[in-house]
Amino acid sequence: MTIRTAVIPAAGLGTRFLPATKAQPKGLLPIVDTPAIQLVVEEALAAGLEDVIVVLGPGQEALRAHFAPDAALETELEARGKKEALEAVRRATRPEVRFVVQEEALGLGHAVSVAAHTELGDMNHPSCHKESMELALVSLAQRTAASLS
Repeated sequence: MTIRTAVIPAAGLGTRFLPATKAQPKGLLPIVDTPAIQLVVEEALAAGLEDVIVVLGPGQEALRAHFAPDAALETELEARGKKEALEAVRRATRPEVRFVVQEEALGLGHAVSVAAHTELGDMNHPSCHKESMELALVSLAQRTAASLS
């Protein structure tokens, strides 16, 4: 069995991070200068997975927008000579990322089942959740000698 698709449940309310998550999804909270969800997606793709399904909750369209192309922003950054910012925006644009919405907060198992009942790719998938995110954060901190506080 070849695993080609990762499922990232990101639909939760982020109650542990309130009030920061009141206005933005927890996946967009930055770790240094990169949203946490982007680091998880990059790790999944670097591991050789070809497709990533992010399970969103209602009202989390900002996560979808983060990975979508933004031609107007790219044009403006290019015109201003902001090469590093342009590269960061392009790095975040990921066509491999697909989204499904979990309409009701019924837990992790339900979120994974919502992804499994879509037609978005091979459903032999690992689930990237809190524990794997924590391991990724520790690994990032060790590689960059950065603080995660």
